[in-house]
Amino acid sequence: MKTVRYTDKHFPAKLRELATGASLFDAEIEARTQAILQAVCQRGDAAVLEFTEKFDGAKLVAEQLAVTQAELFSASLAADESLRAAVAEAEKNIAGFAKKSLRKGWQAKNSHGASVGEKFDPFHRVGIYIPGGTAPLVSTALMTITLAKVAGCKEIVVTTPCGKDGSINPAIIFAARAAGATEIYRVGGAQAVAAMAYGTKTIRRVQKIYGPGNAYVSMAKRLLVGRVAIDLLAGPSDLLVVADDTANPRFIASDMLAQAEHGSGHERVWLVTTSAKILKAVEKEIARQLPKLARRALIQRVLDRNVWLIHLPSVNDCVELANDIAPEHCEVITRDARKVSAGMVTAGAIFLGNWSPTVLGDYIAGPSHVLPTDGAGASFAGLTVDQFQRRTSVVEYDRVALQKALKGVQKFAELEGLDAHGQSAEMRQ
Repeated sequence: MKTVRYTDKHFPAKLRELATGASLFDAEIEARTQAILQAVCQRGDAAVLEFTEKFDGAKLVAEQLAVTQAELFSASLAADESLRAAVAEAEKNIAGFAKKSLRKGWQAKNSHGASVGEKFDPFHRVGIYIPGGTAPLVSTALMTITLAKVAGCKEIVVTTPCGKDGSINPAIIFAARAAGATEIYRVGGAQAVAAMAYGTKTIRRVQKIYGPGNAYVSMAKRLLVGRVAIDLLAGPSDLLVVADDTANPRFIASDMLAQAEHGSGHERVWLVTTSAKILKAVEKEIARQLPKLARRALIQRVLDRNVWLIHLPSVNDCVELANDIAPEHCEVITRDARKVSAGMVTAGAIFLGNWSPTVLGDYIAGPSHVLPTDGAGASFAGLTVDQFQRRTSVVEYDRVALQKALKGVQKFAELEGLDAHGQSAEMRQ
């Protein structure tokens, strides 16, 4: 862990280091990802199968990529009551939140008396990436597919990594099917994103790709923008905690460790506090709690590389730094936490007070946990149901309204030297 205090020499320079280490623009990751995308584009299923064997250890043929009805049935049988209850509880909250965010069409009259408005239609075919690997994210199936279903998407394609034996965690299969997936493929990594973007013989291309992933998945999405639409850039997880002396250091330490345990090594965690006492207490709590955790080796790698403990003079300074970093998750554990959070305008999601750990957002609170990472929150918001809707503007003039608009049309056509534009309106007089 790195500790930085506002009283340190060269403090501003140390703060600038906080944004380094992000994987979103790593040149080496970009080059490797580009090679994968090109191979899938040129060779389709053959490249997908090669990369599946190389990265996941599974030697498959194209006919084995799709999850079968027998596997769906088996996963349903394997789902015990506690899993079914957890899935149902999460899905209820996620769907309820999503329904509030659906956009609805509207119409109004403009200055010419013409009808103008918008309509919103679900994307017909969408692709959703569900991370697997060392931490199969069952919750991500619900946090993405549920939104697509609420929006009305007809074809919901899921890709997720498989194990060396070609199997997928049955809980992921159960949750994906329960949430509304219509196709599931045992493909992970950048090759899965490429398959959904370009299309292969087995996996037909989609209109838009959603979901978080490792550094290579996030890079693939970034590189494919234009070939396919994407939701946002959601890569390795990060968390920033803003705390004053009212915060519980035990809680803070556990939340920081939770975000560091995903396993990629690219996760980033910051504690920003006005209290030197809290800073030291959190440091001690991390050391105390870590040895008891199953994934302590993976967590230690993140602690060594990308965890910062920062002491600042005021809460306003903490807010300013939080806005500069644009964290995926931001916990505000201060007096008047809601008031403090009002000044935060780049976080993916905000959690208020000692009793709102990030894990609630990860699993069951309702808003999707697919959030911008690596500072992308400065430009992107988190995943919402309206991102599964395609917006179209609608314009309807009658003859009277057209005549009112004609003078303006003629002037713009004259200014731009586009006489055919003017003529297309004039001939309708």
